[in-house]
Amino acid sequence: MNRNLVLVSAICAGLSTSAAMAQAPASAAPTTPPASAHTSAAPPQAVPAKIALIAFEQAVFATNEGQRAVQEMQKKYEPKKAQIDTLAKEVDSLKKQLQAAPATLSDEERATRLKNIDTKEKALNREAEDANNAYQADLQEAYGKVARKVSAAVQNYVSQNGYTLLLDVSNQQTSNVMWASQNPNMDITQAVVEAYNASSGVAAPPPAAPSAGTPAPRPRSTTPATPRPSTTH
Repeated sequence: MNRNLVLVSAICAGLSTSAAMAQAPASAAPTTPPASAHTSAAPPQAVPAKIALIAFEQAVFATNEGQRAVQEMQKKYEPKKAQIDTLAKEVDSLKKQLQAAPATLSDEERATRLKNIDTKEKALNREAEDANNAYQADLQEAYGKVARKVSAAVQNYVSQNGYTLLLDVSNQQTSNVMWASQNPNMDITQAVVEAYNASSGVAAPPPAAPSAGTPAPRPRSTTPATPRPSTTH
């Protein structure tokens, strides 16, 4: 059982214990304790739980500053993307030419074309992999810079609004939440985004031109952990 679920269980157990003690009849307690008995300390009082959920990674990218960082990164890598697209079209063209070649094409010529295609295709894969690795590293660095500031805003928000526990649900595969109510009042992601935008003073960037077949960029899940809001109080 993970730490956050243990905290939730402990809170619920505390509430149940306090309720049971409050309902116990007064006659159950001895009227005259033994002379040797020491006075027991008052039982700890359970604190009413106020739990919030946040998709922290999504919140970082949803801020005006996060959107601007993504757009700047896409613009930086546009020339490299154009270069890779050109090389990919060249490889595709060579393959089509070989497929359309007459049956009279000599084995030697066919082998030469195949070798040329193989060489260019390997170069294409290498260029694409190197560019993607560089892009992901730069994007992760930009994400980390914004995440550190958003983390501070999250801590301030939950403190001001009296939350006792905050759980991050960014990644369902590694989330600390096994199950959560679908009550929209528990999700503070959008509220944090709006609060951060208001305090950062960064204007919303203009909508980026859509790129066909290109998914919204996100740092890889294998990258080092980024700053997350503290759950301790």
